[in-house]
This record gives sequence, structure tokens and C-alpha cells, in this order.
Amino acid sequence: MPRRTFLFAGGGTGGHIYPALAIAEQFAGASNVAWQVLCSSRPLASEVLRDEHAPYCVIPAKPFGASPKTLVRFLWSWGDAVRAARACIADSKRQGNVHVVAMGGFVAAPVVQAARAERVPISLVNLDAVPGRANRWIANHAGTCFTAAKVPGSSWTLVPPIVRRAALAPGSASHCRTSLGLVSDRPTLFVTGASQGARSINDLMVALLRTHCDVFRSASWQVIHQTGKGEVDEVRREYAEAGVPAIVEPYFKTMGVAWGAADIAISRCGAGSVAEAWANSVPTLFFPYPYHKDQHQRENAKPLVEARAALLLEDLVSAESNMQRHASTILNLLHDSKARTQMRSAFANLPRANGASQIAAELLSGP
Repeated sequence: MPRRTFLFAGGGTGGHIYPALAIAEQFAGASNVAWQVLCSSRPLASEVLRDEHAPYCVIPAKPFGASPKTLVRFLWSWGDAVRAARACIADSKRQGNVHVVAMGGFVAAPVVQAARAERVPISLVNLDAVPGRANRWIANHAGTCFTAAKVPGSSWTLVPPIVRRAALAPGSASHCRTSLGLVSDRPTLFVTGASQGARSINDLMVALLRTHCDVFRSASWQVIHQTGKGEVDEVRREYAEAGVPAIVEPYFKTMGVAWGAADIAISRCGAGSVAEAWANSVPTLFFPYPYHKDQHQRENAKPLVEARAALLLEDLVSAESNMQRHASTILNLLHDSKARTQMRSAFANLPRANGASQIAAELLSGP
């Protein structure tokens, strides 16, 4: 039986790469199956894949944007990106059958064009409730389209959230807190701007610490804060000066421990962050990325908001504006353990976050 190779094509952030790894994990034990990630040249992509010991190939694609400069860069890179992808596909074809799985983002489009030229099967895995340009184009050329969020008007196969094992809690809350060096029985807040961090969320937390540190201290709150690169020292200093115990890091490789330790979270609502909050049943205050014109991250969070497991807040960017609008909401939830318990219990009404296993089974059942 010839070897089957699945080539996952994803954009330049962890939000595209981690779901690919989650699906690939499900191939463990399958006979004669190989896989590889075709990623961007951004350092974050290769760092993530090296840390995960995942096979990958860099595709020299550039993002597509509205400005003339980004459009020219995208068009200029297209030919090289398609050729690089064709070389990866052709190399895998020498070993057996190849299937391209497009995960979205600017790398996926040239890889799909290469797959069309090489005449190999294509599947789309859509993550966001509002598909981007690349995914809408890819859907026209894919034999199968999966989506982890409802897309109105589409006939794509709806699957539950897609989450890798490392983003699932490895034990009880007390176990996770102890493994991070926190006190096992103290209430814990997890703050994350996703893999690249979020300055506005960091600034909001700093403002809360400066003006309401008594709220954190009186209820013995401790914090896990993922800042992204460049701000970790400043944020860590603010927690220390406020007298609030905190683990502050630019990035957590084992996100499941952080989610597992949390009583509540403050987070961006990219598809990956929503999926991880869902999979770990963590009540979350979601702040959508404020610079998307279509505000599509809001749609990602809606299933949890409608289930009353999460709240959706508008990121007003400046710390002063966010404090005026949202401080009372955040502080009230830190005070109100009953409200947090009700939000957590709401997750019981949602389906299990096992989209990765469902997609892997479908892919393996194909030719």
C-alpha cells in the first residue's frame, strides 16, 4: 500500500498552525501515513513548529492586504510561493499519494494553486465564522470543506472546535496551578492576547492593577498572563508593585496548563482562543481584535456568548477608554463566584471540542 502524505498549508500565525497540529496528532497509530506543515517564512511559524518537533517546509508567500504596497508584495511573491509548494508536493508524490489540507491564511492560497497544478486532492479547514478571501477562493477548488464555525449560506461540513492536546488541561485546577508554581487553592485569572500578545489587553491589566489592586488582593487572586514579546518585563513589574502573585511570560508552550488553572480568562477571540476556552470550560471575557474592519472575531465568540459561558466586550484600544467602559464588568466577575460558576456550568450544554478527531477520521477514510 503506498504511503499517504497530508500537507497542511497554514498562514503566518499559531492560529492556523495549531489546528493543523491538532488534526495531525490524530494520525498517530495510522499505518503508512505521513504529514508535513507548509508554513510562512515568519519566525513565529518556524519557532512553533520546531518547538513541536513537527516536519515543515517554508513557503515564501506574502500576506494579501488592501494597500497597494501589500498587494504588490503579494503578487510579486505568488510565483515563487507556488513553485516552492509544487516542489514540496512533487517530493511527497514520489513517496505515494498526497492530500493538501488548507488551514487558511495567506500561505494556503498558493499551496492550493500548486495542488491544482499537481492534480492532488484538496480539503479546506475553515476556522473563523467569517471566512477570509483565501478560504472563500479555496472553497471553490476543494473536494471537501470543513468549518469549525457556522458560515451562513455555506454547505460546508460543520465540526466542533479543533484543539491540540497541549492546549487541554492535563489535570485538575489545583494540579495545573501547582505545576506553574502558583498556590493550588487560590482563584486564578488567565490573561492572553493569543500567540502574538495584545498590547491593549496588557495595558488594561496594568491600569486595573494600578487602580484596583485591592480587589485582587482582598480575594487572593493570582494571575497567569501571556503578554507576547516585548512587554513581559513591564507587565511583570506592575504585578510585583501591586502585590499580586503572577506568572508572566511572553508565550506559554503548554497552554493547557494555563487554561486548566484558570477560574476565568480575559482573551482575544481568534478561533483558536475561543476553541481552547471552550475545550477547557473556562468562562471568558473576550476582546475581539479591534483593527479588523469586519470585526469577524466577534462572530467566533458568539456560540459561547449565546450559551452564557462568555461575555463579549469591545476593545476600545486605549487603557483609559477600556477602564471606563469595562472595569466594572471585570471587577464584578472577580467578586462574584456564583456568576463564574453559572458561566462554567453553561459549557455542559455545548458539544465536545473534538473537531480534530472528526476531521482526521474523514481524511483517513478518503482515497
